[in-house]
Amino acid sequence: MVANMGGLDRAVRFLVAIAIGILWFTGIIHGTLALVLGIIALAFVATSLVGWCPLYVPLRLSTLRRMTRSA
Repeated sequence: MVANMGGLDRAVRFLVAIAIGILWFTGIIHGTLALVLGIIALAFVATSLVGWCPLYVPLRLSTLRRMTRSA
């Protein structure tokens, strides 16, 4: 499993997950919407911590900036 998420991508996902959590704890979202967004938030936190997004693999995406060596 090779990392495919850059720092900005990871930070944005983590902040979105926190925002969803705040909306849930304050009671702004509830019911099915809260459940769906909660699952998305958990996925965002997990992928942020690991640095790898499984959806990026079949789409051949990567937000990770690769270091290039100059000769």
